[in-house]
Amino acid sequence: MTQGTPAEDRRVVIGVDYGTLSGRAVVVRVADGVELGSAVHEYTHGVVEDALPATGKRLPPDWALQVPSDYVDVLKDAVPKAIAASGVSPDDVIGIATDFTACTVLPTTADGTPLCELDDLRGRPHAYVKLWKHHAAQGQADRVNALAHERGEPWINRYGGKLSSEWELAKGLQLLEEDPEVYERMAHWVEAADWIIWQLCGTYVRNACTAGYKAVYQDGSYPSREFLAALDERFVDFFEAKVDQPLAPLGARAGGLTEQAAGWTGLPAGIPVAVGNVDAHVTAPAAKAVDPGQMLAVMGTSTCHVMNSDALGEIPGMCGVVRDGITPGLWGYEAGQSGVGDIFAWFVRSSVPQSYAAAAAERGLDLHQYLTELAAQQAVGEHGLVALDWHSGNRSVLVDHELSGLVVGLTLGTKPEEVYRALLESTAFGTRKIIESFEAAGVPVTELVVAGGLLKNAFLMQMYADVTRRPLSLLGSAQGPALGSAIHAAVAAGAYPDIHAAAQVMGRKEEAAYVPDEERAQAYDALYAEYSRLHDYFGRGENEVMHRLRDIKRKARA
Repeated sequence: MTQGTPAEDRRVVIGVDYGTLSGRAVVVRVADGVELGSAVHEYTHGVVEDALPATGKRLPPDWALQVPSDYVDVLKDAVPKAIAASGVSPDDVIGIATDFTACTVLPTTADGTPLCELDDLRGRPHAYVKLWKHHAAQGQADRVNALAHERGEPWINRYGGKLSSEWELAKGLQLLEEDPEVYERMAHWVEAADWIIWQLCGTYVRNACTAGYKAVYQDGSYPSREFLAALDERFVDFFEAKVDQPLAPLGARAGGLTEQAAGWTGLPAGIPVAVGNVDAHVTAPAAKAVDPGQMLAVMGTSTCHVMNSDALGEIPGMCGVVRDGITPGLWGYEAGQSGVGDIFAWFVRSSVPQSYAAAAAERGLDLHQYLTELAAQQAVGEHGLVALDWHSGNRSVLVDHELSGLVVGLTLGTKPEEVYRALLESTAFGTRKIIESFEAAGVPVTELVVAGGLLKNAFLMQMYADVTRRPLSLLGSAQGPALGSAIHAAVAAGAYPDIHAAAQVMGRKEEAAYVPDEERAQAYDALYAEYSRLHDYFGRGENEVMHRLRDIKRKARA
């Protein structure tokens, strides 16, 4: 900033986005939302899926853990680097906010110390952070859902009739049943979204977003003691003893930056720290997608679909509908696909011949770009394939993480780019299935807005517009969640009266960047009809082969 710039225009906020593999900090100008500098810190331990780093102890199938010290390192590394890259003075920072993957949850002591940092618990897998894609609690989730329907629990329909194995309740029950000693040592079962705020301001408050979507907080209460006791008598006080904390609305001030956190970040002590949030939900204001009917799809390793509405509808297979869950004053809906970019990455990593890698390198392209270019040369349906996008299970609308991926139509003449295209299409079909479920429940979807790393693939974006038959708008920033967090920081600091007002000034959106092509849309309709038949055949109980194969795999590995 120049010395002549008015003090009002020098105000900036920090948004920190905690992803699956790294954390990103961005410095954003309050007056207009311009991003002035950013930095990324890769987690030292990444995703722990095979063995505990402390002991080398092998993990069972479907586990996904993280190490919480990696999160603090983001504050120590990425925030100062982002400030340096922006060229602003730390004294101009008026607030900081963070967002997180969810449900990413960890057990702590009373003062917030992660149990995995205690010497005698470093070798216990259940003492670590359970990442959002930890799917080893599916058995517990099945029991939770069956009992909820048996008892007629009113909250179950707010979650599409099924709670996910990814959410707090199933993961907490798994902890109790598989390691009761760690469960007993745990004082708090904390969403990472709230834990990092606790580290920043010294105050543990629960945000309304994760409390509603991930911990079944509806109409002012959690599921009852009677329900919990029916699952396991030892679980009776799970919410009141391990989960319950003061709740705060999104955009509120959780507290002031502590001296310790100021030392980590290089920011002034005492500046407002906003209440925590989830990466997908916080992106809505960044993309100016906060009005009813605007569905935001945050597309990366997975896709999370979020949307506001002024009406309450109970939609089968939704991750949840929560009052004030995205922005205060509206019903916020969440759905999702557990695997999207992860599926494309798996295929490139495992199934592409070296000759393709050499051809891509010669062209100066990565394999994703090269395969996309080849796939785009074919007409819709020319590959003769249809795939199911369940390589990481199905989050919506089936809510079953025991399902698995499938490609139908393979021949000896099938080329890698054709399989790659079929996988791309499968994820677009999965999004269409979610949209149709919304509309069937009386919640219209008028616009699809895309954020996340995959929006840079123009072929994929046009495909989504064609498959869903809706205009597709784009977030005008590569830092969607971090920008959204920065918007929340500006509200918490009092620079704007509410999230809607801040989004209008600080948000970024390219309207209708892609519009449906009718000829391609009709061709995709035929493929989608086949996708839907396979979806129901394998996903709704007619053929349980995917579940049986999971059982065989578990027994073999045991």
